Amino acid sequence: MVKKLDKLILKSFLGPFVITFFISVFVLMMQILWKYIDDLVGKGLDLFTIGEFLWYASASLLTLAMPIAILISSIMTFGNLGESFELVAIKSAGISLLRFMRPLMWVAVLLCGITYLFANYIIPYSQLKFVTLYNDIFYKKPAFDLKEGVFYTHIPNYAIKIGQKEKDGKTIHNVLIYEQNNFPQDNCIVAETGVMSISEDKNFLEFNLKNGFRYQERSGGNDTTSEYIRLGFKEFKKLFDLSILQKQNTSDSVFKNNVKMLSARQLSNNLDSLAKQQDTLTSRMTLGFKTHLHYTNVNDSVWKRASLSGAQKLFPDSADMMLYNRAQSIANEMKATLQFSGNEIENKRKDVVYTKIEWHRKFSLSMACLILFFIGAPLGSIIRKGGLGMPLVVAIVFFLIFHLLNMFGEKFVKENILSPGIGMWLAVICLTPVGIFLTYKAMNDSQLFSTEFYAVPLKKLQALFTKARSKT
Repeated sequence: MVKKLDKLILKSFLGPFVITFFISVFVLMMQILWKYIDDLVGKGLDLFTIGEFLWYASASLLTLAMPIAILISSIMTFGNLGESFELVAIKSAGISLLRFMRPLMWVAVLLCGITYLFANYIIPYSQLKFVTLYNDIFYKKPAFDLKEGVFYTHIPNYAIKIGQKEKDGKTIHNVLIYEQNNFPQDNCIVAETGVMSISEDKNFLEFNLKNGFRYQERSGGNDTTSEYIRLGFKEFKKLFDLSILQKQNTSDSVFKNNVKMLSARQLSNNLDSLAKQQDTLTSRMTLGFKTHLHYTNVNDSVWKRASLSGAQKLFPDSADMMLYNRAQSIANEMKATLQFSGNEIENKRKDVVYTKIEWHRKFSLSMACLILFFIGAPLGSIIRKGGLGMPLVVAIVFFLIFHLLNMFGEKFVKENILSPGIGMWLAVICLTPVGIFLTYKAMNDSQLFSTEFYAVPLKKLQALFTKARSKT
């Protein structure tokens, strides 16, 4: 009987989990798409490039989609079982809620491990590919697209405008071209008609112009003289280099040392090297101060004898100005050393903090899957409502709390308010007691979400106020 119940709970859970997981990935993907839509539109990207961009972006969304899917599916599963009174029948047979949840506990632990493996191995690689591809797309100029009456200026050193373009997309009229690399005046080409074509490799644009003029001004070697040239033509061929408009292929090695592209082992190695660099910078700054502060090498007895001598001065009056200037110079040098070394130490401290943030993120997000399961499963058994109505609303509320705690924790770590060990685990620390409380209430058949549970105390409170008012 117990094995049949295990199969029942697993079968009830897997269906909603798969559906909610892919829905979560899709929703998060739309958010990514709207975030980068301005950088993708108008670049003339092929479907393969756009698909590659979305594929690498979707891999990094798993650490967020997994907790959402576990939370929603666990609420739906136990809500459906509670609504059909199957949970009541199971408890009446002497099987506790924790025993009934045990198969899904192991599933949640398995999903935690999968999330960690993705965060540690798959996501760094996908992030590296995503950032490299996005960098190429971001710096790619818009695709060649001549519009009537509008200057096209994305080809370096040229501004092109056409008055009319026929339906064939090749024949153009009233062509105006400015060559912007001439001094002191831009060269200008004007033509009545022409035919444009693009080479097969899309690296060159060819204009075969007819019936026009080319205007050019040459400098005579000084500011007062110049030569003006007006050249008429019946046919004129002009080539434009379009290779600058193509997407560049940046090497992955440019971004491979970013903390988001490293595994937990690589981050640990970076932390060791950063700690050594911090110690080196601190020692160098201390040594620089000691070279200026010579009194640190003098015994205290020398200064005590000098102070006991009363009016006797250590230096003659004639050396006061020289000593003052020398002291001011040393103070300025020490200030510059402190500012420069302080900036370096602060930058290293930030590198250490960001490295620790990414290291803790890999573990905290995977552990969140288990915590949200222990929130969702008891909630479903308490609510006893299936479907996508009430369970979805409750799941969204708890996930927003989880996400906000994650964001605030990371922000507090970056602002040096909390340590990375606390800030990155803030959501887990805060929601663990909630999960324990809800599990305890579910095991004792709590009525937290029942209106009758709150109606009786409210009626008693209302009667108490009515009685007190009547006495008044």
